[in-house]
Order: sequence, then C-alpha cells, then structure tokens
Amino acid sequence: RYRRELLLRLLKFFDQTSPNIDESQLDNEQPQHYVLRLARQKALAVQQMGIRGLIIASDQCAVIDDQILGKPGTHQRAVDQLTQCSGKQVQFLTGLALLDTESGRIEIECDKVVVRFRELSSREIERYLLAETPYDCAGSFKCEGLGIALFDSIESSDPNSLVGLPLIRLNNMLIRFGFNPLLEF
Repeated sequence: RYRRELLLRLLKFFDQTSPNIDESQLDNEQPQHYVLRLARQKALAVQQMGIRGLIIASDQCAVIDDQILGKPGTHQRAVDQLTQCSGKQVQFLTGLALLDTESGRIEIECDKVVVRFRELSSREIERYLLAETPYDCAGSFKCEGLGIALFDSIESSDPNSLVGLPLIRLNNMLIRFGFNPLLEF
C-alpha cells in the first residue's frame, strides 16, 4: 500500500498485483544484488501472469553492518532492530525494475538512502512502536510518520525512496520507455 500511494503521484491509472516469488536471500548474495534480483524476478513473474504493458516492480531492504534487516513482523523483532540501529548509520537499498512486455525491454536500477539514527532509549523505542506498529516495514519504522523522530539525518537523491519507490528514477525510466507522466494525464 505504501508504494501504491507513491505511484499515484506519477500515474493516475494502474493495476496492482503482488507476485508470489521466493524472497529468500541467496548464499553470499550482496544486498544490492539481492534487491535488483528481486525487482527483476517480480517484474518477470507479473509478466508470466499474463499482464501486458509496462510493469513496475521494486524491492527494498535495510542494511546495517553488511547484514540485511527484513520486515520485523513482531513487536520484539522490531525492538531488536531499532536497538541495533540506534546511533548507527543504516543503508536502505531499493531495487527498481521497469519491463515493457511488448518489446521485452527491461531496465533495473538501485537507489540508496543513508539514514543516521539518533541514540534511542528503550522507552523511545517502545513508545514509537506502540504509536505506529511498523511491523511490515524494513527497518521497523515509517519515515512518513513519527518515524522521522528516530533520525539524525537522511542522505538521499529522492525522499520517496525511503518509503519504498524512488519516483525520480522511475519517472526517468518511464520517459526513456516513451511514457512521460507529465504528458499522459
């Protein structure tokens, strides 16, 4: 739903589906290769479902100390993740794929956001998690809400990327594919 809200800024009409792929990280797979592979696999899986046109797919992961942090799923895992991130720098990598089913052309790119977390107390972490319950978000926060209070800084070429879809990159990709959102509404 987060990506849908972002995509509505560029496109007024689109269909949305969730491909059923195995999102497990491969042995010795680097985080950037991981998100690029998943974005590509998602786009191809949607194509195999019989969907035609331009297919946009993405995947995101949080990386701290060369370790991928997944979606926490539970309160305790979210506490553990935010405790691990406290006072540290965390990279958020978003793999983005655009596939034209007519031509078979596909472009895949990776966008990086670097977040510096404040030193967080256990009370701050608990209060934040109770307020927003971000258990379905990589890194255990929602930057578009109260999660912004967890940070010292964010370094990014696209503020949308941290939410899960780098719209600037996507817009440029769409234009290269012959679809200009400014001329299509």
